[in-house]
Amino acid sequence: MRLHSVEYEIKGAVALVTLDEPAKLNALSVGIREGLTEALTTADDDPQVRVVVITGAGERAFCAGADISGFEFSTVYAKNFMNEVIDVLAAPENISKPVIAAVNGLALGGGCEIAIACDFVIASEQAQFGVPEIKLGLLPGFAIVRLNALVGRQMAKYLTMLGEPISAHEAHELGLVLRIVPHDQLLQRAFELAEKLANQPQMAIRYAKEIFNRELGGSDINYAKSVMPFLFLDDDAREGVAAFREKREPRF
Repeated sequence: MRLHSVEYEIKGAVALVTLDEPAKLNALSVGIREGLTEALTTADDDPQVRVVVITGAGERAFCAGADISGFEFSTVYAKNFMNEVIDVLAAPENISKPVIAAVNGLALGGGCEIAIACDFVIASEQAQFGVPEIKLGLLPGFAIVRLNALVGRQMAKYLTMLGEPISAHEAHELGLVLRIVPHDQLLQRAFELAEKLANQPQMAIRYAKEIFNRELGGSDINYAKSVMPFLFLDDDAREGVAAFREKREPRF
């Protein structure tokens, strides 16, 4: 079933959600954002579905981050954009069922944030992770309130302030990735985990997720939504986005 720019399939007790704009590296276009939100809501409401697997179409990318082609530098646009996008990125942690990210390639910016919002991350050996928003004069609105707990304060600052990508093996060492698998076995291994979870007592699984995530999505998310739009009004953001569009180095 096609949901905007996302493919949605039911395989037994598992919903497979595929971000499907490979020509754009599955960047977070309106179609991807709307499709992902609808797919996760559909899975959460379907009693047949017990586990969700999210992956990206094509060989190169899980999701390469925000689609900045339509960025506008106004307070209203920035506020609306951040409110919507952070809710989309946080959606995997907010549904009641376990979500597995099967990361097949680049997971940058919003793609990395979708992955870390999932309950488990299974990565292809060719996957890469990173939050490169600093290179646009911006910051990752969701990851900036999650990375600290996942990798520690110093590494969270390092990843955010430098914006450099890391390999699947580095992400595994930091605790961002549960398992690294051969690229051609990615979905098979993700489904093996999904099926094990699907065979567990489901009320206990749901309570486990709810309890482990009980402190997520509170004042930190609201603070990020309030503060991040101001970056769009800074000259560095204008220069960073212009440089990206013009395929040149920014001059901050």
